[in-house]
Amino acid sequence: MTPEQIVQRFCAAAARRDVTELGAYFTEDAVYHNIPIAPVTGRAAIEATLAQFLGSATSCEFEMRAIAANGNVVLTERVDRFVLGGKSIALPVMGTFEITTDGKISAWRDYFDMQQFTSQMA
Repeated sequence: MTPEQIVQRFCAAAARRDVTELGAYFTEDAVYHNIPIAPVTGRAAIEATLAQFLGSATSCEFEMRAIAANGNVVLTERVDRFVLGGKSIALPVMGTFEITTDGKISAWRDYFDMQQFTSQMA
């Protein structure tokens, strides 16, 4: 699979909200950074972070608006949609994924406006 295909499959898998399945996409020492908050390092820490919001979500969708790849780096423009606590959240996100030669995500950075997220939760 190409790096772009790996990211597309990962984003599609988010809808299943299976943290173990999502964690399998990452290297053991991967870094996940939601830019407004501190980064986490390591597959276990990434799974724990994903469990925090996916565990309480009743639905999740990473709607892909655009995707581009340059070598092992994949850029995504998405609208991440969640239902949390009965509230529908639609969050525009720009994401960067770095893919290893063996097809694993070694870095995932998402850029979004935290205020936009928290205002939808109010």
